[in-house]
Amino acid sequence: MNVDRLVRETLQEQAAEQPGPSGDLAGRVLAARRRRRNRAVTGAALATAVVAAAVAVPALDSSDPGRRDVRPAGRPDVVAHPDQAVPRDFVAAGRVGMAGYAAFRDMRQRNGDEVLVRSYWLLNPRTQKYEKADDRWAWVAVAPGMRTAAVLEGELPARRIGLLDLASGEVTRWITPAHPAAAVEWSPDGKRLVATTYSKNPDRLVKVPGTSPAPQQHFSRTGWVVVDAASGDVGPFRELPQTPGEKDGGYAGVARQDLHWSHDGSRLYVQQYEGPRGRNYRDWYTMAGDRTAAPERERHAGWPRAGLSPDGKLLAADGTTEGSPILDPRTGKQIARVPSSEQLAWADSNRLIALSCGPGPCTGKNEQRTRLVLVTVGSDRTVPLTALRERPKGYKGVWSPMLTTR
Repeated sequence: MNVDRLVRETLQEQAAEQPGPSGDLAGRVLAARRRRRNRAVTGAALATAVVAAAVAVPALDSSDPGRRDVRPAGRPDVVAHPDQAVPRDFVAAGRVGMAGYAAFRDMRQRNGDEVLVRSYWLLNPRTQKYEKADDRWAWVAVAPGMRTAAVLEGELPARRIGLLDLASGEVTRWITPAHPAAAVEWSPDGKRLVATTYSKNPDRLVKVPGTSPAPQQHFSRTGWVVVDAASGDVGPFRELPQTPGEKDGGYAGVARQDLHWSHDGSRLYVQQYEGPRGRNYRDWYTMAGDRTAAPERERHAGWPRAGLSPDGKLLAADGTTEGSPILDPRTGKQIARVPSSEQLAWADSNRLIALSCGPGPCTGKNEQRTRLVLVTVGSDRTVPLTALRERPKGYKGVWSPMLTTR
């Protein structure tokens, strides 16, 4: 498989980078294909996914649009629908719920370009059902509490960020940063957004005359800003163009290189890949935009957005068809293994929401035939949360979950 086709097919698989969450697109362009090809790991991605960083979120003032309400008493610990291959009803486990899911279309343009177009189905908090979102939303990131989403409209990058009320479907505030954004992600506490800025659409493959017949990716990240969700205030622009190391080769560089939050929301990182058989790692930045060391307990963090457990004692690591390791975050040594191919989010400090090739094992050919499951550290048992994922009608790929704290 040549690099151009590799890039194109992997872009198709990132149905929703979230942050995303997830949903999984965040928000992971070439890594899914590389892992499936070289280590047969499930390639479900969505940056945007949207998977919020796993930290405990306190009860917050509902007047803040990014904040969630106090947890209702008697909330079911697990809400599963193992008969639904395309989710219709709310799915959750522990502290995490599926705020929605995404699917994609790869749209060929008249000039030979190809654009990855995402569609979203979002949880209506009143009905507890997933409903098709407005097609004008090119990017959606759901806040902790699943009451509000940040949205970008039109072809990316977008000139403004909307705060969408999920119950009414109405945008309650528009925020206009000085630089257009192609991704937004909520901080773990739901108070801030990081917006990654680009000069061109990172999800557009461009046909270049005189080169490969397949359209090619380009590199246009310019930097990032942090937005206060309650006030709409936009912080200083932090310049962060893509470096040569992020651009070299089909495996080492990808057009979409978004910023993500650390476990405690004090730093930001960019996911990096050493390929084709290398490790996944993170480049870390202070809130002032300076390169910095990884947080002590995230030094060994790699691909999984689940990352550090809420109590900071366990670290989700890159999985294989034989299962996913759990590491000691202080040493990076494996201390357990759970029966899943990709770890998405911590339901609590001992359980994870993950993807698994159930009911049979992964074979190297069926990694998209995965279902959402709940796994427990120290146990071989899986609790199905959905049926094996299928494609929403009219879409090429299976849906990708968008997970956040509820």
